[in-house]
Amino acid sequence: MKHPIPDHNPMRGQYTPLAQNPVRHFALRVEEGVATVTLNRPERKNPLTFDSYAELRDWFLGLQRATDIRAVVLTGAGDNFCSGGDVHEIIGPLTRMSMPELLAFTRMTGALVSAMRACPQPIVAAIDGVCAGAGAMMALASDLRLGTPVTSTAFLFTRVGLAGADMGACALLPRVIGQGRASELLFTGRAMTAQEGQAWGFFNALHDSSALLAAAHKLAAQLAQGPTFAHGMTKTMLHQEWAMTLDQAIEAEAQAQAICMQTQDFRRAYEAFAAKQRPQFQGD
Repeated sequence: MKHPIPDHNPMRGQYTPLAQNPVRHFALRVEEGVATVTLNRPERKNPLTFDSYAELRDWFLGLQRATDIRAVVLTGAGDNFCSGGDVHEIIGPLTRMSMPELLAFTRMTGALVSAMRACPQPIVAAIDGVCAGAGAMMALASDLRLGTPVTSTAFLFTRVGLAGADMGACALLPRVIGQGRASELLFTGRAMTAQEGQAWGFFNALHDSSALLAAAHKLAAQLAQGPTFAHGMTKTMLHQEWAMTLDQAIEAEAQAQAICMQTQDFRRAYEAFAAKQRPQFQGD
């Protein structure tokens, strides 16, 4: 039985605010420039399907043109973040696919991570309970991560007979927690505790489950009220400088900062400082 992998349909024509675009495979709320993306299958611990992978990829790709969204909160419904790819709706069908179909799928899942890293908006992941497989990769692809004391994060690809190299894991995870720790998690597939995650730099902070989403929204709102053009530049440079020498990075940052100095937000910050007021950034 064939299970087609949805292709990306590039956005064409005049930009439509993402808040007005209907979504089918996750919940979306946009308030005051902050989009809350909720993986919404709590009865199954919010697993991903072929369709939800594709829709998430396309939605994050759309953020590159978005003018109505300045920060993103990514979370899961219920008491868990995401259990990874749905065993019955993805893993089972994958065992019956041809090599071209399998490659189309693995490229699509990687494209989701690429889209998350390429969008200029900072992504705050609010991670409770189970965070596994592709869910762990979505958390890793976010810019900031908040967890709870019971969050359990596992890159469990080896548990299903696959390589730990999935969706960019071997590139991203060592840069966040270090080569040795990443090697252990990717080889063994064991769960990283919340306390380990915070000590190793995976989590920026831990909060009680009841306070997690509020803390994520507070952080995202602070980012949304900031100089969003400059935030996008920061995210771009954090990503691009992985492949640069120090001298190249210093020159790239000199050019990036000179561009930011031409923005109106830079002028607003100076004028507000001179007037002893708080700057009202507008992202231009």
